[in-house]
Amino acid sequence: MTRSLSEVEATAKKAARGAGFSWGMAEEAAKATRWLCAKGIDGCAELSRLLSIGSHEINRAASLDAGVWQSASGPLCSISLGASMVDHAHDLNADGWQVKSVVCPALLVPFAADIAAKSGQSIAVLGPDFSAVVSGEGLSVNAPMPNSSASLKVQITHKTQLPNVSFTRADPAETAWSVMQNFAHRTYAPATEASRLKGAGAGTTDND
Repeated sequence: MTRSLSEVEATAKKAARGAGFSWGMAEEAAKATRWLCAKGIDGCAELSRLLSIGSHEINRAASLDAGVWQSASGPLCSISLGASMVDHAHDLNADGWQVKSVVCPALLVPFAADIAAKSGQSIAVLGPDFSAVVSGEGLSVNAPMPNSSASLKVQITHKTQLPNVSFTRADPAETAWSVMQNFAHRTYAPATEASRLKGAGAGTTDND
């Protein structure tokens, strides 16, 4: 079943919040998910995979030291890392950045696109077995992106990409959509007796 990009973004935001992200980071996750879907990539599958990893198994605090992004322990969360990269976009030079261990690297690509838009340059996300290049509205990916990568390189490139066809609807895998909805449900307040009575209209009075 296809979904509008607005529905994808709204559900992704609630799902990320339900998984423990702050509202600000949940918005970043939602925008990244929507961006991938607009490029014909199942961003919902990527986000559901990330959210399904226990928070104790990944690190949401990334630090940049001498051109290397890393965490104190465990692999990096691609959403938190991507947001930090955008904040440090002015520090990206010809040497690029190294990234030590990140999960769901596809979710980094929308942030690379943001850096490309801000800098007016093409940005490449390079892994051992794949590469993704973003330039303006253009995207080129040479191979399926893995669930995780032990190392990455993010760098400025002279390659340019023509704008891709933009999709206005997403076709997420049903299993991924269900995972997102399950996380989103965690943000809903449990029903109270007062809310149930209010929702019932006539309350407990039987007018028949």
